[in-house]
Amino acid sequence: MSWTEEKVQKLRELWGKGNTASQIAEIIGGISRNAVIGKAHRLNLSAKIKTRAATSNQSYEDSLDSKNIKSKKGRKGKFKSLIIEKDFEPENPKQLEELDENSCKWPIGHPDEKSFYFCGRSSLKDFSYCKLHLLYAYQPKGKKEEVLDKEEVPEFIEKKIKSA
Repeated sequence: MSWTEEKVQKLRELWGKGNTASQIAEIIGGISRNAVIGKAHRLNLSAKIKTRAATSNQSYEDSLDSKNIKSKKGRKGKFKSLIIEKDFEPENPKQLEELDENSCKWPIGHPDEKSFYFCGRSSLKDFSYCKLHLLYAYQPKGKKEEVLDKEEVPEFIEKKIKSA
């Protein structure tokens, strides 16, 4: 199949109106969708045409934005109740053999040391850690910071307490 000047002119016209390559191929007749795309590319026709896909992509992106806002609120809500309470129960040092399903299993120290123990506070339902250590373990996305002192409250937690 050869592209005549008439077919090229029709291609330019239909492409400019925003028709899809399949529609153009059908209107011109005797050529495939891929031939239309190839010729449009060789003619350097604008790739930014208004199609149904382009308009539906915008609504898709809008829906993604609204979903992201909802998920951020949900994640913040999970930690908000923990941050409000500043008075944590005192540590109840336990050895590995003394731990049960309701004990915080946050390790304190290094396992090779004689002073090694587990936190032992009451753990939250469905978690292995107490409220304080849950905040250490489950940090917000992109906000992981190295904590130098185990007794020091990380900066991101301080920010959460102030914003709560």
